[in-house]
Formats: sequence, structure tokens, C-alpha cells
Amino acid sequence: MIAANAWTALACAMVAGAANVAGGLLAARASGWDRIRQSYFVAVGAGFMLAAVLLRMVPESYRLALSGQSAMLSVGTLILVGYLLVHFAEHVLVAHFHFGEETHHVSEAVSVAALVGLLLHTFVDGVAVASGLDVGGAVGALVFMAVILHKVPEGLAISSLFLAAGQGRRRALLAAAALGTATVAGVVLTGYIGALRDHGLALAAGVTLYVGMSNLVPEFRARGGWRLPLAFVAGSAVYFAARTLAGA
Repeated sequence: MIAANAWTALACAMVAGAANVAGGLLAARASGWDRIRQSYFVAVGAGFMLAAVLLRMVPESYRLALSGQSAMLSVGTLILVGYLLVHFAEHVLVAHFHFGEETHHVSEAVSVAALVGLLLHTFVDGVAVASGLDVGGAVGALVFMAVILHKVPEGLAISSLFLAAGQGRRRALLAAAALGTATVAGVVLTGYIGALRDHGLALAAGVTLYVGMSNLVPEFRARGGWRLPLAFVAGSAVYFAARTLAGA
């Protein structure tokens, strides 16, 4: 990655990390974050992420393979690996996890296990941003938007889990900050590890697909009605608008 891209990726990761902390602050507020507003935010984010994965991240991964920058056979495998890694971390290691405010009591072990699972995911967020920018500025911008749209719900989820486990506001906010730090670490290490630079976009596509379809979509579908599914479609429309503005 050239120096200019490295600095841009680092700046993007820091903004994304700040969004994690913002979600933590919302969870730490006595009144919390209104669940209806959260559901619309999640629905739009899920629609954008799905479009970004299917229309940009996956095709770019195969384009890199065709140009000889990565192995063609490994692209589909890496997408699947990314998907399964997050599934394993969130639903095998962690018995209780969802993207949203936790209102039931959970154990301290569950909250810590959830943090470990999300650290893996947020690390790959950083890899995705760095890999996208390495491909091109427009691709990097779209990947960054896909990342930033789920960062606030992510910070909200982990902080509310820590609060539900009775660990206090300080530890809840530190958990959200740890997610942001992992994103920055993903950017930094991608600049030094060739395998992450070459294959990170495909791996991140699988992770992003999982987060969008298996984490975010169930969060708003549980509410029923037609407005939230419409917001999901609108999220995909936002992707096309952003792609036009980015010139991608």
C-alpha cells in the first residue's frame, strides 16, 4: 500500500473506531437509544452492505484474481471462510449475541466472549478498508461506508452486553473502544502483511456478508411491518447513489 493510501486508511479506521465509541456512549445513557430509530439505521446499513458486497467487493476480488494478484480458486474459499469465522465467533463461542441494545441480564463470561468475537470482525473491518483503498480510492470509499454504517450498532451491542452483565459504564465504554482499536490494528497490519493485502478484500466480503444478512437483517425483520423492509431497499439505493458520487 502506498503511503498516501496508508494514511487515508488509518484516518478512516479512526473515524470508524469513533463510531464504535459513539455506540457505546448511546448504550451508557440512562435512556438508551430509541429502538425504532436504531431499527431504521440497521435496515439502511444492511441494504448498503449487501449491495457493496455483491456489486463491488466480490467482483473486485475476482478481478484481482484474474489479473494475477491473487489465486482465482482462493477467492470463493476466502469469502466462505470470512463468513464462517464470524458465525463461529458469534454463535459457537458466544451463546447469546445480537446487534442491538441488550435488556436482559447476561453473564460476564458471555459479554467477554462476545467482545472476543466482535474483535475478530472489527479487525477484518480494518483489513477491508485498507484492502479497498489499495484497489482504488472509489472502492475504498464504498467499503468504508459499508463499514461505518454498522459501527454505531456494533458499539451499542457490545456496551449494552457489558452493562447487562453488571460490569459498569467504564468497562462498557472500554469494550466499545477496543472494537475501534481492532479496526485500526487491521489497517496497520494490512500495510505490513502481504497476504492480507492480496486476499483481505475477499475475506472481508465474507465477513461483511455475514454481518449484513445474519446480524443486521434479523434485527429489523423481527419488528414486522413494511417500513423497515423498505428502508432496507433504500439502503441499497443509497449504495448506487454513493457509487455514482464516488465515480466507481
